[in-house]
Amino acid sequence: MLLSRRRVKLETERLTLRPPVHADFRAWAALRLQSQHYLTPWEPAWSPDHLSRKSFTNRVYWAKRSIAQGSALPLFLVRRSDDQLVGAITLDNIRRGPAMAGTVGYWTAQKYARNGYMREAIGAVVHHAFTRLDLSRIEAACLPENAASRGLLERSGFKYEGVAQSYLQINGRWRTHVLYAALRGDRRGKTMAGQA
Repeated sequence: MLLSRRRVKLETERLTLRPPVHADFRAWAALRLQSQHYLTPWEPAWSPDHLSRKSFTNRVYWAKRSIAQGSALPLFLVRRSDDQLVGAITLDNIRRGPAMAGTVGYWTAQKYARNGYMREAIGAVVHHAFTRLDLSRIEAACLPENAASRGLLERSGFKYEGVAQSYLQINGRWRTHVLYAALRGDRRGKTMAGQA
């Protein structure tokens, strides 16, 4: 695991988690396009230029800046067996001081869903956040009807904390979300989220 703010690379059993680079554009755009109908019910509305090279270039620059500033950790999930991009995970809104927290968000392409890749990625990111970034709390939110994401969070050691009304705009409208969190010193019961 490389620990500098400029270069972060996490390894799991099957995946390499690393920041996006310009050379990822075609694979990323193709994967997002193939999975558009699968992803859009759960995500903020895509901008008209969402799949453009310019938009992706901006995404790469944002990732570099965010990692350098310590405000976010955007990572692509690359399957090591064939170097295929399978999805992405971002630890965002990293807060220091009394909060020592961050928020995790993720997506997997439809053809790679339900293979355990995101569970591996969440475990690695949470472990990195607790042990290397010294965060104390990792938060996540999803739509109440997103049973797959709720199950994933629960299997990853996150605990349900409640409901946030009109939490995010998803697919063009304000939606209520259910909130989950993983704590480094979890006193609510054993969690595997901090172990990798």
